Amino acid sequence: MGSDIPKQFLPIGGMPVLMRTIRQFRAYSRELRIILVLPQAQQEYWRQLCDEYLFEEDYQTANGGSTRFHSICNGLMLIPDDEQGVVAVHDGVRPFPSVEVIGSCFEAARKHGAAIPVVPVIETIRHLSGENGNEASVTVPRADYRLVQTPQAFDIQLHKRAYRQPFSEQFTDDASVVESIGHDITLVEGNRENIKITTPFDIIIAEAIIRKGQEE
Repeated sequence: MGSDIPKQFLPIGGMPVLMRTIRQFRAYSRELRIILVLPQAQQEYWRQLCDEYLFEEDYQTANGGSTRFHSICNGLMLIPDDEQGVVAVHDGVRPFPSVEVIGSCFEAARKHGAAIPVVPVIETIRHLSGENGNEASVTVPRADYRLVQTPQAFDIQLHKRAYRQPFSEQFTDDASVVESIGHDITLVEGNRENIKITTPFDIIIAEAIIRKGQEE
């Protein structure tokens, strides 16, 4: 992002990204239990932001780990081992999941155990092969692929069981962890606005999404 401020704390539409994300889940359910996983070194700054923006949403905090996998493990530790129900994992820098998509993920996870939101690929895709920068490439059918978003929702006991296994570099998201113990993943339709804010260009898009929402 090119900023000294972590991207989840950058303001969009007059509010830090992470606050918008949390409030979107509160819009889905006031009863939802939220666990916020943050690096310990960032937690004091977050508390200062909460004071500054009068942010008083209810949540618990867990310490971030050395990888995404270990961060999720720390968050799951705050859920009792005998808890029944569904847990969803969401990127803090995705502030625009629609309430409908959040609900669809929870509902599908209740029925099937594991659900993730996806959107169609709209660009042409080429597969690269080769070494030392001398890649050959070939076009692949984009209809065979989907872009994966969050929240990714799972039966709590299934999710906890998946995270008892050792870490692997192959784990790129929660679905890959759960899939590795042999459980199928159900796909639900995501929403295109549910972008992951990673670059300065994403901030421009996020501001446009907010303006559009204010005009409607």
